[in-house]
Amino acid sequence: MIAVDSNVLVYAHRPEYPLHARAGAILSALAQSSWAIPWPCVHEFYATVTNRRVHADPSSPADAWRQIDAWRASPGLVLIGETHAHADRLREMTITADTMGARVHDARIAAICVSHGVTELITMDRDFSRFPAMRTRSLLA
Repeated sequence: MIAVDSNVLVYAHRPEYPLHARAGAILSALAQSSWAIPWPCVHEFYATVTNRRVHADPSSPADAWRQIDAWRASPGLVLIGETHAHADRLREMTITADTMGARVHDARIAAICVSHGVTELITMDRDFSRFPAMRTRSLLA
């Protein structure tokens, strides 16, 4: 199963980004199969697209939720979150990659993905390379 990171979701939603069409095409293709979005990526998507410091004309809360609901309507989508084994997986990821500070958010996403059998995360964030158990693919690939 392939999962998508929050930056891919943001690019797909916001037309002003140069990668908007590419991100949208990837999500459209994924919608034809089994794919995943980690819940922390949904949260980060919402926080980013509705943030006035990030966008001069941010998405309204209703628009952001319409987008989330459209993705949720995809029959192959699985929204994934922490499992009972999350603490052990997160401990392993953070210690192995010497993860501290803000990078813990990425370790959390990687731990969730690995726990759910995600084979690849599509992202623009190079920080995921710190976690060898999580294979990534750039949105540009």
